Amino acid sequence: MEENVVEKIREFVEEECKKPSSKYGYEAYENHFVFVVKNAKILAEKLNVDEELVEIAAWLHDIGSILCGRENHHINGAEIAEKKLKEFGYPEEKILLVKNCILNHRGSVNNKKEHVEEKIIADADAISNFNNLSGIFKAAFIFENKNQEEAKESIKKKLIGNWNKLSLQESKELIKPKYEAAMLLFGE
Repeated sequence: MEENVVEKIREFVEEECKKPSSKYGYEAYENHFVFVVKNAKILAEKLNVDEELVEIAAWLHDIGSILCGRENHHINGAEIAEKKLKEFGYPEEKILLVKNCILNHRGSVNNKKEHVEEKIIADADAISNFNNLSGIFKAAFIFENKNQEEAKESIKKKLIGNWNKLSLQESKELIKPKYEAAMLLFGE
C-alpha cells in the first residue's frame, strides 16, 4: 500500500471539487466534506475504530455527488472509491468496508448498517448540517428556489430529521448543543 493514502484521497476530493464540472463547487469541500471528516474522526476515536478507514470513507462519502450529481450518488461514489483505492493499493477488505460506508450513508436510503464505521459516516454526514446552517439556507434559496418561510420550515424539518436519524449516542452528545441552539433559533 502506498503511504499516506488519506492525504492522496483528500487531495483527490479537493481537486474534483475545484473543477468547473463539479456539481456543487469548492464550497462543498470547505463547508461539507471538511466537517464530515472532522466529526467522523472524533467519533472514530471515541468508539475506538480504524480512524484511517473512517477518514477515507468520510472524504469519499459524497464524491458521487461531485462527479455525477445527487441521484444515486451513494452507488456512484462507492464505485469511484473502489477504483481510486485500488489505484493506491489499499487492502481489499478495507475497500469493501469503505464502500459499505458510502453505500449506507444516505439518510433517505433505508439501508441496514452492520458496522460501526457505517454508522459513523452516516451520523457525521447528518450532523455536518449543524456546522453549516448558512449553506443549507443557500441550498434552500438557490437550488430549491424556496422563499424565506419555506426555507425556514424545510431546514427545521431537515435538522430534526437529521437528529432523529443519528444512530450513535456519541453522535447525539457531540451535536446536542448545536441542535438545541438551532431549535431555539427556529422557535421550537
